[in-house]
Amino acid sequence: MVDSLCALFASFPYAVATGMLVGVVCSLLGVFVILKRVVFIGIALSEIAACGIAAAILAGFAPITGAILFTLTAVSALAFPFESRRIPRDALLGVLFVTASSLSVLLVSRSGLGLHEVKALLYGDLILASKADFIMLCALLLPALACLLLFLRPMLYAFLDREAATVLGVKPLRWELLFFLLLGLVVAAASKAAGALLVFCYLIVPATMALLLTRQLKRVLILAALVSILITLLGLSVSFVADLPTNQTICVVACSLFLLNCAIVALCRLPVRRQQAKE
Repeated sequence: MVDSLCALFASFPYAVATGMLVGVVCSLLGVFVILKRVVFIGIALSEIAACGIAAAILAGFAPITGAILFTLTAVSALAFPFESRRIPRDALLGVLFVTASSLSVLLVSRSGLGLHEVKALLYGDLILASKADFIMLCALLLPALACLLLFLRPMLYAFLDREAATVLGVKPLRWELLFFLLLGLVVAAASKAAGALLVFCYLIVPATMALLLTRQLKRVLILAALVSILITLLGLSVSFVADLPTNQTICVVACSLFLLNCAIVALCRLPVRRQQAKE
């Protein structure tokens, strides 16, 4: 295992670095995604980013420009409170997901690119991450991460209890909008290098595993980041040794660890449940 990791670092250093960077930032944002109960937003924004990439290719612009523009436009609409409206946020996410998925294929079909080029441009492949990709992601993701950590407390108040936040002088709409803009920026940038499926995996799986293990926010954030690094290294190593598709291998490793985590948590809580049943 150690030898394969060393060989992986030597052969694909920027793939490893990019995977860990994307994993850590997405997993920390994913904690808030789960707390807000908008899990579907991850895959929907990834598809919207892919649609922006396709539109940018057709228009002759840089792909990342289209991804960021389309994604930030979508999250600006999604940031507004839907609790008091007849149509829930998930319904709008579903419409956006179907529209973006279909439109991206239609747009790329007009670009004259081959199927392999289309998949690479729209859905990415972590193993192909270059130095330029890593530098671009550092320039976009690290400031987003710093902003999230700097305003962690007001965002948490706005997400967990809007009424209490308002009483404390925290304006929920402002902080929710900031969070969704950060999420859109991160998803747009990460989807170009890592792909929609892997970004969605990083958003949901590490954060869910961390929330199963503890309820203290600081511990949840630390655990989510560590889990994302673990699944990145394990997934890349398995993919490298077995010559398997990178993104899908990391996702399978993540889901396998999630199931193992669920089993361990259930076994640990079994004596407590039996004691409660006796009482």
